[in-house]
Amino acid sequence: MIKILLADDHKLMREGLRKSFESAGDIVVGEAANGEEAVRLAKALRPEVILMDLSMPVMDGIEATRNIVAEVPGARVAVLTMHDDVEKTREAIEAGAKAYLSKGTSFTDVRETVIRVVEGDTVMSPALAGAMITTASAPNVQNVLSDRQIEILQAIADGMTVKQAGRHLGITRKTVHNHLNTIYRKLDTQSMTHTILSAVRMGIIDLNPVDSQD
Repeated sequence: MIKILLADDHKLMREGLRKSFESAGDIVVGEAANGEEAVRLAKALRPEVILMDLSMPVMDGIEATRNIVAEVPGARVAVLTMHDDVEKTREAIEAGAKAYLSKGTSFTDVRETVIRVVEGDTVMSPALAGAMITTASAPNVQNVLSDRQIEILQAIADGMTVKQAGRHLGITRKTVHNHLNTIYRKLDTQSMTHTILSAVRMGIIDLNPVDSQD
């Protein structure tokens, strides 16, 4: 059971998502019709995941995401939007979004993404990831990643969750997270997706998704 806040200016979209999530056993703790309301409700209700549209009145979803990440400890934002362009994707990731999905995505995939976000993963469609790689600029790196850090990053780039990466490498999930925090600092990134894209751009890892094992 996951506590979710829906932020979308289309009432029918919110109603459809609410019914689907509630049918799956989750709880929709609130609904916001604009970004400003999303920030206010996120502070008041402390949902586990905020499912965020980008095109909303008063305050757009990118600015709302930035405010929520800054002001609500532990907040996790998953973007669900009609925008598939690279610039919007990058802006959302840099604002702190943990997932970026198109509204054409099936509800099954949306819920699976929400679950992964709650577990600490970052999710983005392979098509958007591939498009971003061609335009991503490499950060100014002062330190080289260790072999273990590269292994962890490659495992996650290959489609594994944090838990699966730890199992694959014979280390605990906590150790994986500790390494990821170090990687973020070295690459000057703030999310897993941004980190992977930067590492691919620098030639540290390859983006060749494979089916992961449970």
